[in-house]
Amino acid sequence: MVERLPTWKKWMYALGQLGWSLASFAIGNALVYFFMPPEGVTIQQFIPRGTVFLGLTVVGLALGVSRLFDAITDPLVATMSDRSKLKLGKRRGFLAISVLPFAIFSFLPFLPPSNNYTLNTIWLFSTVIIFYWLMTMYVTPFFAWMSELGHDPNERLTLSTMISITWAIGYVLGTQIYLFQSILENAGFESTKAFQIVVIIYGIISFIFMLLPVLFIDEKKYCEERTLNEGGLESVINAFKEKNFRIFVLQDLLYWFGLTGISLGLVYYVVILLGLPKEQASQVQLIMFLLSFIFYVPVNFIAKKTGKKKLLMSGFIIFAINFVFLAFLGKVPLSPYIQSYIVAILSAIPLAIFGILPNAMIADIAEAHGRETGNYKAAVFFGARTFMQKLGQTIAGLIFPSIFIWGSDQVNATGLRVSAIISMIFMILGFILLILYNEKKILKILNAESI
Repeated sequence: MVERLPTWKKWMYALGQLGWSLASFAIGNALVYFFMPPEGVTIQQFIPRGTVFLGLTVVGLALGVSRLFDAITDPLVATMSDRSKLKLGKRRGFLAISVLPFAIFSFLPFLPPSNNYTLNTIWLFSTVIIFYWLMTMYVTPFFAWMSELGHDPNERLTLSTMISITWAIGYVLGTQIYLFQSILENAGFESTKAFQIVVIIYGIISFIFMLLPVLFIDEKKYCEERTLNEGGLESVINAFKEKNFRIFVLQDLLYWFGLTGISLGLVYYVVILLGLPKEQASQVQLIMFLLSFIFYVPVNFIAKKTGKKKLLMSGFIIFAINFVFLAFLGKVPLSPYIQSYIVAILSAIPLAIFGILPNAMIADIAEAHGRETGNYKAAVFFGARTFMQKLGQTIAGLIFPSIFIWGSDQVNATGLRVSAIISMIFMILGFILLILYNEKKILKILNAESI
């Protein structure tokens, strides 16, 4: 009989999420800023900053190609993990292999080797692609592990809440990248070097936290050994045959497409639409995520009482309202600072909802499928989910940098307002699609097996 994970070890697991959240922040949210800085930010030019192909930018293409590669490799890593015979365990072993190179490649893209645009472009594409491969090697088994470390829906929801808290802490620390850059600038460092120092420090900190679950959790002691009698491709295909899973990952794709727009564009919304210094973007993001902490406990409580589906639908609606407000930033008869704080407040509740519930819902889907079929493949479900998630981020990474520079070679107000409206439309579509999700069927299977 496997043991339940002690609370302190649950936190060791959750702190791994803090590590990879911090490791992935700069590339996921500040790559465009570094290579296409807003006016007034004097970062050295390493690559062409205008459009180069079909209206797309170099950095947009790098993000799009790397995230597409990342999405494609998710199911591959998932099946490798589900079928792994590594001595440390099929989840823990993958984390151990990938943790150090993942941390190193979290900052290498920001260290172009020369002043030659072509060489730097090759460097950018290759390092970002390798980064996302290593990220998949760590993150997909990490999420699948939650399904096995949590032995019932409530325990999985608790683990999901804990990793949401640590993810947010890592993300909040990541958002201060502009503030730390300014501190170093004030200490005498030029802008480019200041930014590079910050991302290197982030990489070192992230390595320490990502190592904790590898060091402290014995997979064989806390996870039941389960079988998988399907081939790799067959396993993925059968996962997508699950109607509820298809509905869930499609709405997830829509959500991540819309959210990526604000992730890539927030510093521009603040600097260009509101005319505020770049440090205010860090403050907005800090407030946004600190406020979301307040809602973590209520979200956990309400989800147990009313179900996860209704709460997730409400998150879509609040985000849609927020994107409408973003589209009118700078035109509202309020102080620019107050407008920026309204954005933070409107984002806090849905960030708490989407931070906690999706991982718990995927874990429930994977567990229910395993009990029905006898094939337990949590990594495949999480890998397929992240495939769709990253597909949404890939499309957004390709498109949004071009939307930001709508009608010119510089990020401008028109492009930013259009991007906000596009994100709003995708949030409404996600809400509509989630109506079809049958949560009662999944809970019925899990509760029947628990009796």
